[in-house]
Amino acid sequence: MSVESFDPRQSAQLTMTAAAVEHSRRQIRDAGAQGIRLSVKESGCSGYMYIVDLVTQPDETDVRLSMADDVTLFVQRDALSIVQGTEIDFAKDGINRVIKFRNPNVTAECGCGESFVVDSKTADGDLAETAH
Repeated sequence: MSVESFDPRQSAQLTMTAAAVEHSRRQIRDAGAQGIRLSVKESGCSGYMYIVDLVTQPDETDVRLSMADDVTLFVQRDALSIVQGTEIDFAKDGINRVIKFRNPNVTAECGCGESFVVDSKTADGDLAETAH
């Protein structure tokens, strides 16, 4: 019998819908960037919020994921356990189009939709969970 372990820092599984890839492609091209960085920070009334930035120079703490030939997603290493399994979409919300995150690790969201909660085991100590 063998035992296999899963380390989200080694094998990140994030996906982007076709609409998110196309939106990202335009943003990267227009900014002359190398890709897009996804990170999280403690914020809001629930605990965490997503941060999306254009990347001109990757950071040594970024994990590089290819979403398409010309679309690279850089994920902050200490956010991997929180965003593992997330699908990123660019969807219609009323009359606007917005980036949506379908994160299977989220256990609750604040009423305004800006912040979210994950189980403290998922956060794995890299970013301490807080509730405001």
